[in-house]
Amino acid sequence: MTSRRTFVRNTVAGGALLGFRPSALEALARPATLDAPGAIDYYAKLGVSRIINAAGTYTYLTASVMPPEVQAAVAFAASHPVRLRDLQAAAGAYIAKRVRAEGALVSSGAAAALSLGTAGCLTAGNPDASKDVPARAGTLKNEVLIQHGHRFPHDHAIEMCGTKLIEVETLADYEQAFTPKTGMAFFFNAAEVGQVSREDWVRVAHAHNVPCMIDAAADVPPIANLWNYTQMGFDLVTFSGGKGIRGPQNAGLLLGRKDLIDAAALNDNPTDRSIGRGMKVAKEQIIGMVAALDWLLAQTDEGIEAEARRRAERIAAAVHTLPTLTTEVFVPPVANHIPHLMIRYDQQRIGISPADVAVALRNGTPSIELNPGTGQPSGASGLHSDANTIVVGPWMMLPGEDVIVGRRLHEVLAAAVRPQS
Repeated sequence: MTSRRTFVRNTVAGGALLGFRPSALEALARPATLDAPGAIDYYAKLGVSRIINAAGTYTYLTASVMPPEVQAAVAFAASHPVRLRDLQAAAGAYIAKRVRAEGALVSSGAAAALSLGTAGCLTAGNPDASKDVPARAGTLKNEVLIQHGHRFPHDHAIEMCGTKLIEVETLADYEQAFTPKTGMAFFFNAAEVGQVSREDWVRVAHAHNVPCMIDAAADVPPIANLWNYTQMGFDLVTFSGGKGIRGPQNAGLLLGRKDLIDAAALNDNPTDRSIGRGMKVAKEQIIGMVAALDWLLAQTDEGIEAEARRRAERIAAAVHTLPTLTTEVFVPPVANHIPHLMIRYDQQRIGISPADVAVALRNGTPSIELNPGTGQPSGASGLHSDANTIVVGPWMMLPGEDVIVGRRLHEVLAAAVRPQS
């Protein structure tokens, strides 16, 4: 078995051939105490392996890595207590101004933002109604309209508020589905199917005086999406904090109409007897989201895409000599709108499936996680993948890790090359 020291030394040598400075790669082998003076590597102490994230901002892989500026802001916030309501109010006002919204609320993730936004729509104008969520029969409007093609696993966060999801398909279905019990209309932005457009969804809901919410959890970049949907007319928009915004994983954003944000806040921690009491958002999360937005708004879409594309191209260069192998850089149209590397080859010539390549990289040293679209048909992420596709998501890699991923992919695939008869 290759030791970590030997692996990094060989990787540095291979990286030099592709134009990388050794220092960038050698940094990967440094103990955590060199990167954060005085810190203990509790991952090592607990026996949990650190990984190279060649997948993307997935929750099960602990999402994104916060930029140094955001990490520093979180560490500072951890050292100083404040009044939580004051912090939430000030952070919300600051964030709302920066993203051109009437109001903003930091939540404990995008799913929590869905629940709080729903509760806000059900209780708006009734400050004492938070105690009635989940909606009890006869006390609150409890129907939420949704397109059949927009059902997704996280709509359970809406149902947690005691709502009933009413499915529609056509525009005519939608126009006829409103009743006195309709409390909200919901749109899933990353859905690949659905007959009713965003614009019609907003127009019809407002014609019935019903608020509409859009889930855009993974839809940054582009950066302008932080205000595109509120300006389109959606009353509430949800974002994940730990994906493209690069904030804490356990943070999210609810943006939109001030009255609905205020109502959502009354359903949130630290309000007792509320749906959000257990969705605790800490001072570190709130400050982390403010700092992450400041960081993100100092970036450009072009800069973010260019770096991800450079990493994808370096990995492609490491494997391009293998027989029958082709590479393509692909950008999903909506969610995770960032360059991904798609690798395809003839399995009669390279005798290993993409799914088995993913297992080999996961079980290797260092452990590497490929995008879950590897060896799978295209899903809600918008990736045009299939059973013969390796998908590499390069944007959450640390500097130099693209060279390691390219090298390991080459090793695993080259070992499976079958000689021509």
